[in-house]
Amino acid sequence: MSTHVLLVRLAAPLQSWGVASRFTYRDTHARPTKSAVIGLCAAAMGRERTDPVDDLAAMVFGVRADHPGTPVRDYHTVGAGRFPLRPRDVITDHRRAAAVTTSMEAADGPSFGHHELAGWYGAPKKITADPVSGTLVSAELSRSSLITERHYLSDAAFIAGLEHPDRALLEEVAHALEHPKRLLWLGRKSCTPSGTLAAEILPGPIATAFAAKLLLPGPDGPDTTGRRPLAWLQAPPGTRGAARVNDQPVSFDPAHRAHVTRWEMRTRITIAPTATGWDIIP
Repeated sequence: MSTHVLLVRLAAPLQSWGVASRFTYRDTHARPTKSAVIGLCAAAMGRERTDPVDDLAAMVFGVRADHPGTPVRDYHTVGAGRFPLRPRDVITDHRRAAAVTTSMEAADGPSFGHHELAGWYGAPKKITADPVSGTLVSAELSRSSLITERHYLSDAAFIAGLEHPDRALLEEVAHALEHPKRLLWLGRKSCTPSGTLAAEILPGPIATAFAAKLLLPGPDGPDTTGRRPLAWLQAPPGTRGAARVNDQPVSFDPAHRAHVTRWEMRTRITIAPTATGWDIIP
């Protein structure tokens, strides 16, 4: 059965493809994951997180690292310090209002906008519904700074390949990527894609499609070095030399999010002498 491959350009000043991220530590994979790219396509098509993604997940996936980028670590501190008391600080939480009553009564001059409290501002933790008001409040009255680390790839450019026998489905995905129904980002909301996403549809398999296109232009312009870029190609389960990766999406439903294992081969792509360039907006 003949197949077709949609080439998706993933390039931006920053990208972040989390694998085992938590709030205080957000990592990034060295390349886009299948789960992230399928999620990107589903968002562009306007699907809800609870909608099935079986048709998209059935696509064979591959990614070519034209410009792997530079790892970047972003260090955050959230909250802490001393700030003047605001009315909203006591209106939204009766417990905090009771906690500052004494110090406010003893203060000279206007209370709001001038009265400062230590350990008052910061990221609320242990959020729960207040038994009195029903509002969502922090279980801790005093707050401290929150330190987080976030990792990105800077100036990276990848080509993802989505292979499927149904060209009409690939055309639908390509149109959605260029006319998205939802906001799109490359792994994290701060990482908006630059330029064209849907490049073109070529005959499969993915390795053939990858070899048929020149490297994407990098930050310094076209790459004419003749190098062979690394690529990771999805393979049938148990393929000799293939590795397992746990990024095959089953559901994006927040209440039942699930992924399973797939297999992929790591290889280098030899760009064909007849390879064509890119008709894209960089």
